[in-house]
Amino acid sequence: MFMEKLTDFVGVLNGYAWGPWMLILLVGTGIYLSCRVGFIQFGRFGYAMKNTLGKMFKKTEAGEGEVTPLQAVTTALAATVGTGNIAGVTGAIIVGGPGAVFWMWVSALFGMVTKYSEVVLAVKYRERNEKGDWVGGPMYYIKNGLGKGWAWLGAVFCVLGCCAAFGIGNMTQVNTIASSINNAINEFGGDVSSNCVQIFGQSVPVTSIVIGFIIAIIVALVLFGGIKRIGAVTERLVPVMAIIYILAALIVVLCNLRAVGPVFAMIFKGAFSADAAIGGATGIVIMQTIQKGIGRGVFSNEAGLGSAPIAHAASSESNPVKQGLYGIFEVFMDTIVICTLTSISMLVCCADAQAGGISIDWGSSAMDSTALMAASFGTVFGGKIGSLIIAVGISLFALSTVLSWSLYGTRCFEYLFKGKGVKVYQIIFVAVILIGSTLKLSLVWDIGDTLNGFMALPNLVALLGLSGVVIKLTKEHFSQLKK
Repeated sequence: MFMEKLTDFVGVLNGYAWGPWMLILLVGTGIYLSCRVGFIQFGRFGYAMKNTLGKMFKKTEAGEGEVTPLQAVTTALAATVGTGNIAGVTGAIIVGGPGAVFWMWVSALFGMVTKYSEVVLAVKYRERNEKGDWVGGPMYYIKNGLGKGWAWLGAVFCVLGCCAAFGIGNMTQVNTIASSINNAINEFGGDVSSNCVQIFGQSVPVTSIVIGFIIAIIVALVLFGGIKRIGAVTERLVPVMAIIYILAALIVVLCNLRAVGPVFAMIFKGAFSADAAIGGATGIVIMQTIQKGIGRGVFSNEAGLGSAPIAHAASSESNPVKQGLYGIFEVFMDTIVICTLTSISMLVCCADAQAGGISIDWGSSAMDSTALMAASFGTVFGGKIGSLIIAVGISLFALSTVLSWSLYGTRCFEYLFKGKGVKVYQIIFVAVILIGSTLKLSLVWDIGDTLNGFMALPNLVALLGLSGVVIKLTKEHFSQLKK
């Protein structure tokens, strides 16, 4: 009864957080900023890649209380490249149809400049805290950019950020890790449902509880080591996990190459048609397709949420625009590359079910998205290897996301309480990991979506209010290049 009421309440909030007005505000802010900086994500794309991807592995040293540009971007990427890239994208396609992928692309193309602007402002208005660490993010560029009269808005962001860290950066990630590992165990002949306990009126596999404890221990060991330890871990973890997953997804796509053309046709047709989902589903309306595409796109790349700038503010890079270019790179890598590979590798496997592919219950929110991706990979690698790849991929993606969001939540809490009680917040964050591993998956995703939406509001207000600063810094930087 309690879980049913909680689900209904979260559903109502989610309707407000991700209604049409929020989608317009998110994409509209990206379009507005893109126009004002001359569509830098297109005109300066080569320059951005050259100065981010081209320099990511150049050896640099960071001073006390800061991290290298690579560690800053991998910490931010660790948060963005998470379960949203696999389970989130797959879930959006199941409910919203193939057309959701198109709207995910749209949100990413303009989200590149949104995130670029966030990072520029974070470096411009950052501060040193009592420990000597660089700290920044929306709360600081609201206070130092918009002025102290707007400090209350920064506090609102931090309250939402502290709470959002428990949803998007904790429960959703841990829950999906547990689900993917349980699927792998079942695929290898085990039966996790044979050993369950009752929690909150639900039957929870003991393996989920064990997984929660293991993740909690790992996160605690890294989290209590501070920003430098988090940066050191993500610097090693992010490139490895991204390469493994990208290669596996590419193999699936290449093995189903003849279906790629029809899949792209489905995506573009489904973006504007209410009944274009394959499998005969006709109940998927265009608004739901747009909402799921943009919502999952933002959930994945975090453009507009204001979370990633918190990591970038700790960079040893002093030039706001140079660090801001990593915002463009992050959204491109996260959504245009990884999310697209997830979408295509799943859709090519269901485009022709008669040729040994998979079938999807289109429009169903109850379908297990991690199990579906494991089945997609299983068409090429076999069921056991497919489930193992997804379990390992999601585990690495999600664990790195939890580590990054533990930093985001900590920084928000630190801002609100002036550095006091941070350890208490971190202990609670670790404890919530255990809760996340046992909750119902659909409810966890709804909580994450709701907190995402409300968290974005103060940040978007600040971005629009300080857009003139972003333009000024951008023009100055590229004028210097010409000279």
